[in-house]
Amino acid sequence: MSRMLRAGAIMAAGTMVSRVTGFVRTMVLAYAIGTAALGDAYNAAYAIPYSILDLLLLGVLSSVIVPMIVRAQQHDSDGGRAYEQRLLTLSTVVLFVVAVAAVLAAPLLIDLYTDWDAGSTKYEVAVMLARFILPQLAFFGVGAVAGAILNTRDRYGAPMWAPVLNNLVVICVFVLYAMIGSGNDVDAVTTGDLALLGVGTTAGIVAQAAVLIVALRRVGFTFVPRFDLRNARLGEMAKAGVWTIGYVVVTQLGFLLTTNLASSAGNVVDGHGISAYTLAFQLFQLPYGVIGVSVITAMLPRMSRAVSDGRFNDVRGEFGSSVRLVCSLMVPVSLLLMVLGPAITVPIYGHGANSVADAVYIGNVLQVYGLALVPFAVFQLLLRVFYSFGDTRTPVFIGAGTTVVNAVLMILFYMALPARYAVMGLALAYAIAYALGAVLAWWLASRRVQGLGGWDIGMALTRMYLAAMPTAVLALAAVWIVTGVFGGLGFLNSLIVLAVGGGLGMLLYLGVAHRMRIPEVNSIVGMVARRVGR
Repeated sequence: MSRMLRAGAIMAAGTMVSRVTGFVRTMVLAYAIGTAALGDAYNAAYAIPYSILDLLLLGVLSSVIVPMIVRAQQHDSDGGRAYEQRLLTLSTVVLFVVAVAAVLAAPLLIDLYTDWDAGSTKYEVAVMLARFILPQLAFFGVGAVAGAILNTRDRYGAPMWAPVLNNLVVICVFVLYAMIGSGNDVDAVTTGDLALLGVGTTAGIVAQAAVLIVALRRVGFTFVPRFDLRNARLGEMAKAGVWTIGYVVVTQLGFLLTTNLASSAGNVVDGHGISAYTLAFQLFQLPYGVIGVSVITAMLPRMSRAVSDGRFNDVRGEFGSSVRLVCSLMVPVSLLLMVLGPAITVPIYGHGANSVADAVYIGNVLQVYGLALVPFAVFQLLLRVFYSFGDTRTPVFIGAGTTVVNAVLMILFYMALPARYAVMGLALAYAIAYALGAVLAWWLASRRVQGLGGWDIGMALTRMYLAAMPTAVLALAAVWIVTGVFGGLGFLNSLIVLAVGGGLGMLLYLGVAHRMRIPEVNSIVGMVARRVGR
């Protein structure tokens, strides 16, 4: 537990700073271009390279490449150095080719991901932005492989801190646009405006990749291009990765449906489309990104080693510790998101080109996403159990089932709800689908390792929810009193609600959980107390 806490603390610190600067980034984005037509065009173009990377690399990275690098380090005579150089060479060449092809296919990609009419101003602006943003594919992919190599060496700092530089670059770009650009009028923007936004976004990813390459050199890794791909174990990688790619394809089909439905809703009600979905989803991912990803990144290599050595008890122990550690903070945060959604989004997004009403709607979507936080985190942890066994097939079927349920529910809610509530319906479908997916994944993973300690984990989660209930009540009371006395959730009122409901609420949770002797919370409190004492 202590080793996981230390590794998680290093990553969580970097991720926290990254997410804080990410907050500033999205604040400046909303201020500069808003969440209507221009904001939707930017967010659609920005989402495409990440979707392509998911298809080609990021899913395979965690489930296939990390375990293969670990095995190469354990069994190859050179400690896996040549194998790592082949992977970096291959990813550089392939992703450069993909980036060129994606730029050429930008109109087709925008047409695929949105419900906008070809030839409309919003469509043409999105295509132009995509052409400037898509070259980042090559740099982001190379940085991701470099980060994976660093993680297998238990060097977690640089991969978690490099995005901070990315955010700072993009923040400067949007500040500059707010000063000299054409505002949020999609009909008034010039090619120079779009070049500033698009090329500036790509420059952030270039800086992020550069930091990771430098970090590799500092741990003694010298990149030597290797084209002897016969020794790159591509057959083994393809055999293991085909199912992971299948899983990513299935989830990306669900994402395609989401962006098309959200863009369609945005056509009817400005500010209620892709941007509202994207900004709410980014905030929803923040707690998981700070806590869950940090724990998962440290957990997967250790679980892979335990499976390789046949130590299945350690696999169960690692999983149980990870779930309890993640949920000890996810549980209160999920309740706070459900109560404080608009109070969170108004100070962040209710400025400049974006109205307070648009910011409140983003907060309403975030409230619904709060329902999904714990099921989503547990779902992701469960998938790593299969990946540590080298099983990439089972997650495909689990992901396919989850995506089908999500798609069916999204369509039903979209048809049943008015357009102004459509994105909230998409968030509700997501929450229900991942809750059901987590149940299915748990059942299958438990069979794989002859039990996951479900009773102990269930009792621990129950105690966490009981400890978090006073926090939820305090947050709800803060919302009612402040809005009742002062009326509405403006900037200052939202800060008051956050200070009382969020700040004091989390302190209340930590105090109650400490008194209830919840071990994970006690470990976190103890670690913080020791650091403060020093």
